[in-house]
Amino acid sequence: MQMRASHILVKTEAEAISIIKQLSAGISFELLAKKFSTCPSKAQGGDLGPFGAGEMVPAFEKATLALKIGQTSQPVQTEFGWHLIKRTG
Repeated sequence: MQMRASHILVKTEAEAISIIKQLSAGISFELLAKKFSTCPSKAQGGDLGPFGAGEMVPAFEKATLALKIGQTSQPVQTEFGWHLIKRTG
């Protein structure tokens, strides 16, 4: 099963919550990814491209599968930090 997502990776839950507030205020996910994400995907607005089952860490994959296309997650913690995940496909 293929899925597609973008994400914003930050060091703390507080940073992730701050970004959620900015998303709620209407700032685009892509713009916030470019500004705040610590992942190299930030250059593409957080886009990770398509990926299959088992290609991402379990918590990230589980959170992505729980989202409808276009929906953004609450903060998700992995060994890499805190993610906001937007399912794009």
